[in-house]
Amino acid sequence: MKQWIFLVGAIISEVVATLSLKTGMDNSIFYIVVLIGYVLAFVFLTKALKSGMALGVDYGIWGACGVAMTAFLSHLIFNEPLTSIMVLGFVVLLMYQEHFHYGWQAHASVDGV
Repeated sequence: MKQWIFLVGAIISEVVATLSLKTGMDNSIFYIVVLIGYVLAFVFLTKALKSGMALGVDYGIWGACGVAMTAFLSHLIFNEPLTSIMVLGFVVLLMYQEHFHYGWQAHASVDGV
């Protein structure tokens, strides 16, 4: 359970840092948020790995959720486009990450990990 909390922390930190990149173009103080957010993201990602999560699962979920959340929040915050094709892509990404998650669980139960 602990590894999932660390993974959520990594995703949130990375999304905040990425959104701050765009905000930083108008207000350079946000580059501090970018730096802190990316450092925290990798700290949390490392802690998730050390807690027993497989690298492929960790990175796959982190990447997929980060992309989807960044695009959705960019639409809400910066009024960037969010098309039906993009939403379909998010659904595919979520299906991808769920397959990784369930595949990892099946492996863990068979191998006793």
